Amino acid sequence: MGRRRPNGASSIYEGKDGKWHGRVTMGVRDDGKPDRRHVERKTEAEVIRAVRKLEQERDSGRVRKAGSSWTVGKWLTHWVEEIAAPSVKANTASGYRVAVYTHLIPGIGAHRLEKLTPEHIEKLMRRMQERGSKPATAHQAFRTLRTALNEAMRRGHLTQNPASLAKSPRLTVMEVEPYSVVEVQRILEEAGKRRNSARWAIALALGLRQGETLGLKWENLDLDKQTLRVRRNRLRPRYKHGCGIKPCGRKAGYCPQRVQSNADTDDTKSVSGRRIIGLPASVVELLRQHREAQGEERRMAAQLWFEDGWVFTSPTGRPLNPNTDYHDWKELLKKASVRDGRLHDARHTAATVLMILGVQERAVMDVMGWATTGMAARYQHVTDQLRVDIAEQVGRLLWSQT
Repeated sequence: MGRRRPNGASSIYEGKDGKWHGRVTMGVRDDGKPDRRHVERKTEAEVIRAVRKLEQERDSGRVRKAGSSWTVGKWLTHWVEEIAAPSVKANTASGYRVAVYTHLIPGIGAHRLEKLTPEHIEKLMRRMQERGSKPATAHQAFRTLRTALNEAMRRGHLTQNPASLAKSPRLTVMEVEPYSVVEVQRILEEAGKRRNSARWAIALALGLRQGETLGLKWENLDLDKQTLRVRRNRLRPRYKHGCGIKPCGRKAGYCPQRVQSNADTDDTKSVSGRRIIGLPASVVELLRQHREAQGEERRMAAQLWFEDGWVFTSPTGRPLNPNTDYHDWKELLKKASVRDGRLHDARHTAATVLMILGVQERAVMDVMGWATTGMAARYQHVTDQLRVDIAEQVGRLLWSQT
């Protein structure tokens, strides 16, 4: 009489269907019953390998949660809407949704979650770039997928994250050449001829991000003490239809009766972004002039004026749209006859000016709102002027006695 196998031991047998079957106890289900997994193969050798693999996963603690498995698309949708969106900033959630719905689900959404491989991910990244996506876009989609799959692992739906094994898209670091002092002076001179000219002085002299500048209210400024408090970040407005029972047939952003669906501002990007900055006397004077000009616009707009305390506004007091602000910057550069550049290059310029002036790194980090020294290294660029200064110091040191 054969010895009875202990409870929970794996079993391998040939079924009446002519196939080989294996059953492995992986643990206990949520309802307290044994989590008994079944595998089916054509040969005994194949089913033995499958059983051994399950046993190794069990013994190493890498056991996929019992129950029906997810598709990649189903998991990504659940993750972005039910897990990520309620716990991250609105702009972050928006970026996740673009990556999930525009790139990831159409590309790999049909795969079973546990069947997704690094090769599937790498092929998707290549296809994205072949179809015209920039490396930065592919990299953002890759990072979003890795974050979502890490959460799937944490919850037991995966035993290993294939995105951690896949090669991420190569991200080309763009060398940014900050504007020279002469170029900054030309930009500011041209800005002085336009509305909201102080907006560009703040960008180039203080290095505030676009959202931080457009999120400023007069209550954040103390012109007598020459200080500015950064507290809020202006968000890109998003809209929903307001056309009611008779749809306009357009996208929500172009609906004649559109309604803004998000807040105007949110907390700053990070805790380090909440900071107090000293204002140069020239910037204070520009802000005083700007406040007087805004008062005149308020008087001219009369009842059309929207009063909410914004520092930089439309002619009727509404907060500036970041897209409008971006195009104003591009036009300003063209009018000033300086090379084209990103709006963020104004921030690079401010950081570089601080470096040229010899401001200590800790103080630069406070002004710029950086959390790590790595950010300082990324933003501060060695300019021609600094190279000349270094060369002169070397010359004085080595040849001063000759």
